[in-house]
Amino acid sequence: MDNIRSDISASGIAAAPSKMEWGRIISDKRLGMEEYHDPRRHIRSDFQRDYDRLIFSSPFRRMQNKTQVFPLPGSIFVHNRLTHSLEVSSVGRSMANEVALQLLERHEGEPWVGKLRHIGDIVATACLSHDLGNPPFGHNGEKTISTFFTEGAGQIFKSLISERRWEDISHFEGNANSFRLLCHQFEGRREGGFAMTYSSLASVVKYPFTSEHCKHNGKFGFFESEEGIYRRVAEDLGIPELSQGVFARHPLVWLVEAADDICYQVMDIEDAHRLKILSTDEVKRLLLDFFDSERGARMVRSMDRLKDPNEQIGYLRSNVIGAMVNECASVFVREEDKILSGTAQGSLIGMMEPRLREAYQRCSDTAWAKIYRSAEVVDIEIAGNRILTYLLEVFTEAILHPERNFSRLLIEKVPAQYSMRDEDLYHRLQGVLDHVSGMTDVYALNLYRQLNGLTLPAV
Repeated sequence: MDNIRSDISASGIAAAPSKMEWGRIISDKRLGMEEYHDPRRHIRSDFQRDYDRLIFSSPFRRMQNKTQVFPLPGSIFVHNRLTHSLEVSSVGRSMANEVALQLLERHEGEPWVGKLRHIGDIVATACLSHDLGNPPFGHNGEKTISTFFTEGAGQIFKSLISERRWEDISHFEGNANSFRLLCHQFEGRREGGFAMTYSSLASVVKYPFTSEHCKHNGKFGFFESEEGIYRRVAEDLGIPELSQGVFARHPLVWLVEAADDICYQVMDIEDAHRLKILSTDEVKRLLLDFFDSERGARMVRSMDRLKDPNEQIGYLRSNVIGAMVNECASVFVREEDKILSGTAQGSLIGMMEPRLREAYQRCSDTAWAKIYRSAEVVDIEIAGNRILTYLLEVFTEAILHPERNFSRLLIEKVPAQYSMRDEDLYHRLQGVLDHVSGMTDVYALNLYRQLNGLTLPAV
């Protein structure tokens, strides 16, 4: 994220013209239900309803069969997209509640101060949904989809759609796809998608700009098809547009991003230990580096009471997460004015005190050197690349030539909610990407086998 914010600054974009206001930025207005207002008091707040709505949704449940980093578990449990999202949500809620306590004291007496009590629920909801749009087979799934269009058979579409739309599909982005899943009206579905509150929707968008501004990093927040929705939300909440297609972040995005960064980095280290990619001694050194010598010595004494190495690492991991949660909350409160004015740069992780920041960087360096290029991870990326590329080939060929017999049969297999029959080619392509990115690892693999005649449906 540091690089992305730096790119925006270097492009000459002016600072936000006005400061965002907590009383406005926290809104329970619902997308697609703007005219509806229920004055009755309920046991659950609208932000708690957002959270519950996600928990019971099909896209959320499907994440249990989507790879996070390592292949889906056999005898050893490792994280999948669903367990990762639940942990991020837990960490995000804790961090946001700490921020709320400090801001409630700072802004005591303001007429809107009670809204700050909802921060924890909003952040927990955004954390829960931040990976909703990621495709199967881990982080490489996004790359596979993008390179299908830039290096593979999908290059044919570059001359068939507008430049802006080409940027959307050739830089396929899980974050933008998550926002689409939450707010797009799929065929036969309700207006407003999940009908989430404006604040929950805006808090999901980590990169609040269009694909035209994603530069080399490939990150952006919304496709052309959902830009109008984001604009409506941003205008209502008072999120300033810094330049054409580039907005300031909703303040709570900073907490969502920090919770995600904390969980994926620390939990990937723990998973690598369980899989014996990293030794117990190496992981202990990495995690003890977060603390000074005095506290580290106390933790070693406590840890020595545990005989199971996995329990020892779990104890250290919980302390590391706790330390970073407290520090990131403090950084947020310290930088509140800059965050609200849209001028803050970098990330909360990057602004932590040196000991924590440097220890986190050592974990990141180790992960890139020893985890993300490990044999287990590369194997799933190779298999996932082959499977997704093939599925994209057959489905895009089907929407280009729907009159063919195989195309007709294939499109019949696709759920009606996806726009495979739309008159607009861009929307048909989005239908393909909606379908493929929504697949679980197991479903994608089984479909690949069926289409290649390697398995037949049970009779």
